[in-house]
Amino acid sequence: MDVRTICLGILTRGDATGYEIKKLFEDDGYQHFVEASFGSIYPALNRLTEEGLVSVREEAQEKRPDRKVYSITTSGRSAFIAALLKPLPEDRHRSPFVFAMLFSHLLPHERVVSMLDTYIRVSEEKLAQLSDMKAEPQTPGEKFVSGFGRAVYEAMLEFLRTHRHEIEQPKAEAAE
Repeated sequence: MDVRTICLGILTRGDATGYEIKKLFEDDGYQHFVEASFGSIYPALNRLTEEGLVSVREEAQEKRPDRKVYSITTSGRSAFIAALLKPLPEDRHRSPFVFAMLFSHLLPHERVVSMLDTYIRVSEEKLAQLSDMKAEPQTPGEKFVSGFGRAVYEAMLEFLRTHRHEIEQPKAEAAE
């Protein structure tokens, strides 16, 4: 999914500022679907507004510039649903960690252990975040997606814990 479609999807859940949309990408698990920075969110919101798919209103704030609050329009909701009805592209899984592990035999033992420990810790934090979401009211789709995410992280953590010894052997042992 592209940033525009993700923005439309988020706005189907309620009005939001660009900042709030960015926070949802970071905190609500949307980063698993697409990467989005302020540099991509705001241009996407501007294009969506120009196309009439999103409306924007300014709200005054004390001692700050007015904030822009975006709302999805009826046309935007139709465009979002149309995007979901198109054939989906194949999932792409990118992982700098997995790439680094491919070349772990070239790295110092301590670096490999450190990367494994960090990746496991971060994955445990993400799993906890997804598990915390179970307590909140969710739509059937949200339950499915958070359950899918938990299953992926649980399987990944199980693999890492079970197989880490295969990759964290010191170089001298690995050469034998």
